Amino acid sequence: MGRRTKLVTAHGPAEAAVDAVDDPAFLLVLTHGSNGGVDAADLLAVREAALGLGGAVARVTQPFRLAGRRAPGSAVKQDEAWLQVVAKLRRRFRDVPLVQGGRSNGARVACRTASAAGAVGVVALAFPLHPPGRPEKTRVDELRGAGVEVLVVNGDRDPFGVPDTADAAEVVVLAGERHDLNRDPAAVGRAAEPWLRRWAGPAAGLGAGRPVRTGGR
Repeated sequence: MGRRTKLVTAHGPAEAAVDAVDDPAFLLVLTHGSNGGVDAADLLAVREAALGLGGAVARVTQPFRLAGRRAPGSAVKQDEAWLQVVAKLRRRFRDVPLVQGGRSNGARVACRTASAAGAVGVVALAFPLHPPGRPEKTRVDELRGAGVEVLVVNGDRDPFGVPDTADAAEVVVLAGERHDLNRDPAAVGRAAEPWLRRWAGPAAGLGAGRPVRTGGR
């Protein structure tokens, strides 16, 4: 699934699994959580939604994971490496709109770097609002400070918390899902599809129906 290519960064090599399409409407760049990979069910569901809308998709394995580490380390270094990867991918796809996103820690990276990357939006899956049992350690400023519109998709049983409807442009809360969002991955894709459609242009297919959302602004 996707042609895999290595990308050099200042903090070690990354790898991108790229699904290229003819004349893409947009580029969606996705990444994993701190202890996961790019084949997570929710990431694949969003990938399918984007491809169905005529977007190109790159799923990025960050340097720390490619090196076999489970912890991302310094946020500054992680963000620097991410921006270098995105810049290389953008050169390949030229002037199409960039949407970036990820799950869990990857969603944090996507939010923190959105403005610097020149993204038009962020897809944040299972955004870890706080460490389990530590709501006072909130990361809400990363969501609110993204500088672009953010779609959040979280499960209502996520021990890392669920962002409030005021914290992002749209917040979709899926019943029965925990942090892994793997109970019904297709629902994650259905949540992302109408939001991604805004960059797909008039030629996009009809796609799935719009899911029920909680709030938004």
